[in-house]
Amino acid sequence: LHVETMVNAPASRCFDLSRSVDLHIKTASASGETAIAGTMSGLLGLGDQVTWRGRHFGIWQTLTSRITIFDRPQHFRDSQIAGTFASLEHDHLFESAGSITKMIDVFKYSAPLGPLGRVAEMLFLNSYLTRFLRERALIIKRVAESDEWKLYAPAA
Repeated sequence: LHVETMVNAPASRCFDLSRSVDLHIKTASASGETAIAGTMSGLLGLGDQVTWRGRHFGIWQTLTSRITIFDRPQHFRDSQIAGTFASLEHDHLFESAGSITKMIDVFKYSAPLGPLGRVAEMLFLNSYLTRFLRERALIIKRVAESDEWKLYAPAA
């Protein structure tokens, strides 16, 4: 999956907001997602882990991810180390053009259950996850373009 969002804010601010546990909780409020273990607030850095718990498709699920690539302010990756998916890697990329930053989410995943999982990906998972990424990016954009960013990434 690939989602691009243009933000009128510096790449460093967008990068830090994207790795904020507190802002992630706000962006995922519709699913009741919260951090339950690992780094449970603040900004994630290389090697940090967080376990999320949220309700998706009416089922409470947990997912533990680790920051496996960290190159501020251009790129970081969170990789699933435990959870529902057979595999999951989420690359967060940030390209600057003057005062504008292009935030790019590249979300690579595979559902469990082999062929049945691939059917689920095509039928509903791809659209659900794309919508989740877009909604999250729009909240990050709104926060980055206002003074609210100081609540989540004061060092940005």
